[in-house]
Amino acid sequence: MEKVKVAILGSGNIGTDLMYKLLKDPGHMELAALVGIDPNSEGLARARSLGVEVSYEGIAYILARPEIRIVFDATSAKAHVRHAKLLRDAGRIAIDLTPAARGPYVVPPVNLKAHLDKDNVNLITCGGQATIPLVYAVHRVAPVLYAEMVSTVASRSAGPGTRQNIDEFTFTTARGLEAIGGAKRGKAIIILNPAEPPIVMTNTVRVIPEDEDFDLEAVVHSVRSMEAEVQAYVPGYRLKSDPVLERLPTPWGERSVVSMLLEVEGAGDFLPKYAGNLDIMTASARRVGEAFAQHLLGKGQNEVVV
Repeated sequence: MEKVKVAILGSGNIGTDLMYKLLKDPGHMELAALVGIDPNSEGLARARSLGVEVSYEGIAYILARPEIRIVFDATSAKAHVRHAKLLRDAGRIAIDLTPAARGPYVVPPVNLKAHLDKDNVNLITCGGQATIPLVYAVHRVAPVLYAEMVSTVASRSAGPGTRQNIDEFTFTTARGLEAIGGAKRGKAIIILNPAEPPIVMTNTVRVIPEDEDFDLEAVVHSVRSMEAEVQAYVPGYRLKSDPVLERLPTPWGERSVVSMLLEVEGAGDFLPKYAGNLDIMTASARRVGEAFAQHLLGKGQNEVVV
């Protein structure tokens, strides 16, 4: 199978887990290198032990390797602002796992093939990847006036990058609920839970349809169909029950509100299973990278299969 060379920029937990996923299921991609900036990085040591080429020279190493076509940026929002321009000028495709949002938002089951002509796409946030599919699933059968999500993740699964990017998380996720989910207004909240043993990622999603006279059965069917689509690449993605209809006070008066409770358990490729918030990002990145790789190999948008 013809392959496209890719590299991971960032040797922390997310970059390391993505490395394991690409080694397990490379598809049309060949992992050329895991790149960081700390020569003593545990991630680089793990990669080296697995036979993966490593460098602690940062993005300069990737820019000096023209054969690397796709770069997964698993650093930070601040770093990606600089990386985005350098990669674009070098003619590389950037798949951004930070909340920097320098390119269009991509959520695989919603718009995976819509931006294969772009040089930079953004995976929003873990909360966005988890909840935007559900909001979109409601929106496609009952247009959405308002959507809000609350993601609760284990404190242990929130590393320095996540903690530094909380402001970006809330802003970018809320905009994703609107731009991709279809909501006219969106709101996002993240909670770091220090419970021991650590909890799996839990997401509460509430949606207010524009029209009170919507078909709840159609909403339930659409949401369950979307759940199955996400499970194709994130097996631990599961609703706790069918969407529930409630009458609640809102800024628009008492309205019908669709409530959904979602858990995301990780695959355990590298990170612990409770770290579903990180796993859904790396699983989504692998899926998006495979679509870009197939496109670079000459497959049209209608031929890309992931």
